[in-house]
Amino acid sequence: MLATQLSTNAMFAQGASTAEQMQVHTWEWFALGGIALILILIDLFGHVRKAHEPTLKEAGIWSAFYVAIALLFGLVILWRHGGTLAGEYYSGYAVEKALSVDNIFVFIIVLASFKVPRKYQQKVILYGIVIALVLRLIFILLGKALIDQFVWMFFIFGAFLLYTAISQLREGVDDPDAKQNEIENYKPNAVVRFAEKHFRVTEGFVDQKLVVRREGKSWITPLFLCIVAIGTVDLMFALDSIPAIYGLTNEPYIVFTANVFALLGLRQMFFLVDGLLEKLIYLHYGLAAILGFIAIKLIIHAFHGYDLLLNIPEPGIALSLSFILVVIAITVVASLYGSKKREAAEAAAPQRSTTGTKGQQSDTQNVPGSVGDTSNTPRQDKNDPNQGPFLNN
Repeated sequence: MLATQLSTNAMFAQGASTAEQMQVHTWEWFALGGIALILILIDLFGHVRKAHEPTLKEAGIWSAFYVAIALLFGLVILWRHGGTLAGEYYSGYAVEKALSVDNIFVFIIVLASFKVPRKYQQKVILYGIVIALVLRLIFILLGKALIDQFVWMFFIFGAFLLYTAISQLREGVDDPDAKQNEIENYKPNAVVRFAEKHFRVTEGFVDQKLVVRREGKSWITPLFLCIVAIGTVDLMFALDSIPAIYGLTNEPYIVFTANVFALLGLRQMFFLVDGLLEKLIYLHYGLAAILGFIAIKLIIHAFHGYDLLLNIPEPGIALSLSFILVVIAITVVASLYGSKKREAAEAAAPQRSTTGTKGQQSDTQNVPGSVGDTSNTPRQDKNDPNQGPFLNN
C-alpha cells in the first residue's frame, strides 16, 4: 500500500514538473494569433481578393511556403520549450496534415453540390477555414477542461479513435464509385438548412458577393451558404483529429498551433492535390494505422492514470513521431505504385479484348449479310446531326 502511494506521488510530481516545463505565456497565444491573422490577410488580399483559379505552380509554391512556416515555428517551440514539446508539435502537425487530405475530399463534395465556379472556390475554402479555426479553438479548450477533470475521458477519446480507425478501413475497401455516389447524394447539414429556411437566398451566384441588397432587402447568396457548410462540416473532422493530438500532447497551445498551420495551408493544398486524390488509393489504410496507434496510446495512458497496466509502457513522443512519419511515407509510396499498376492494368484490358476479337472480325468482314459487311451500307456523315453514332464523339 505504501509502495503504491509513493508511486502515485512520484507520478504526480513528475506530471507537475512536466507541466511547469510546458508553461505557455499569454503573449505566446497572442503571437500565434497575430501570425495566423497575418497569414489569413496574405491569403485574402494576395490571392482571394481577385477571383481566379490557382495554377499548379502557384499552389505548389504556396503549399511549400506554409509547410516551411510550420516547420520553422517548430524550431521556435524547440528554443522556447525544449525538445519534448517540439516533438509533440511536429507529431501533431504531421497527424493534422495527414487527416487534412481527407478534409479535401469532403470540400470537393460540398463545392460540387453547390456548383461553385472554380475561380470562387479559393474564397469559400479560406472563409470556411477561418470559421473552422474558431470552432476548433472552442473544442480544444473544452477538451482540455474535460481531460484535466476526468482521466476516464482518455478512454472515451481512445475508443472513439478506434471506431474512426475501423471506419477508415471500411472506406478503404469500399466500391471506387462510392465517392461519386457521396457527391450525388450529399445533403446540407442542419446549419445550412436553417439558413436556407430563415433567410432569403438568391437563385444563383452574384460574382463573389456573400450578401446583396435587392428592393431594400438583404439576400444571402449560395456562396455564403457554401462557406457555412465548409466551416461547420469541419467539426466532423475535429471530433477525431483533436482527440488524436491530445493523445500526443496535453498542451492545448500545441494542439491549436498544429491545427492553425495545417488548416491555413489547406487552401493551397486543395488545388495542389485535387487531381491527385484518386492516386492515394491506400490513404484510408494509412490514416487507420495512425489513428489506431494513437487510440492505443490514449487507452494505455488512461490505465496508467488509475495505476493499472503499469508494466505496459506508453509510447514516447520520439516513437510516436517516427511511427507517424513512416506510415505516411509508406502510404504515399504504396499508393502511387499501386495506382500506377492499376492504371496499367486498366489500359491493357481493352487491348486484350480488341486482340481477341480481331480475328473474328476479319473472318466476317467481307461475308455478304454478315455484321462486317459494309458493301451495301450507306456512308455516314459525321456532320449530320441525325446520325446517332457520332453524337457522343
